[in-house]
Amino acid sequence: MASLPQVPAARRAPFLNSSSFTSSHKFLSQGRALFPCCYSRRRPAFQVKAEASPISQQEGSGRRQSLVLGAITFFGSLSHANSASSEAKKGFQAVLDKKDGYTFLYPFGWQEVVVQGQDKVFKDVIEPLESVSVNMVATGKQDVRDLGPPQQVAEALVKKVLSPTSQKTKLVEAAERDVDGKVYYTFEFIAQAPNYTRHALGAISIGNGKFYTLTTGANERRWGKMKDKLHEVVDSFKIFDV
Repeated sequence: MASLPQVPAARRAPFLNSSSFTSSHKFLSQGRALFPCCYSRRRPAFQVKAEASPISQQEGSGRRQSLVLGAITFFGSLSHANSASSEAKKGFQAVLDKKDGYTFLYPFGWQEVVVQGQDKVFKDVIEPLESVSVNMVATGKQDVRDLGPPQQVAEALVKKVLSPTSQKTKLVEAAERDVDGKVYYTFEFIAQAPNYTRHALGAISIGNGKFYTLTTGANERRWGKMKDKLHEVVDSFKIFDV
């Protein structure tokens, strides 16, 4: 059995139980900017000041024209970049956590909520089982492969951490992938409670002295409709050095 980093009981699987998303959790603003860490940054301002020394009208006109053309080129390229970025992420919003070193996408319309023991949680307010959460614990391991093969590690994680012991779980599949030299384990599982069944996906990796876990899922009855979006969420999860 894989030896997993110790996870405090308070951090275990609050996102698998719809009762965990009660009115006591604070809902944050849905109008948050695409990158919260950068939303206070202002656009550069372009201002043409009069020259202190006299210059000819032609020379001044040429300089003003250069400034105008430069501004047009800058904002045109910026608009093009934003358009391309928006098109690539259509239907999703991005999270970039520069402090803890990770990023991922989540479906547009989900709201951020506060769940004790989780670093980030976003969910659908109408379908509370549709959510994504990120959790981190300290580890001395350097690579997720140090924990064991994907099937073994995912099985232990699903049974011991991601699901209450009262739920029946089934690991559907687990795989390893390499993204920019960083190894991730991704997996799919089903957790069955007395009153609902959740179909979920997960991704884990190790970096910055931390064991990262991202989990997303939906009610089994909506899996067919949501699975493509949820796979997009898992595939978008990346960690980076901080």
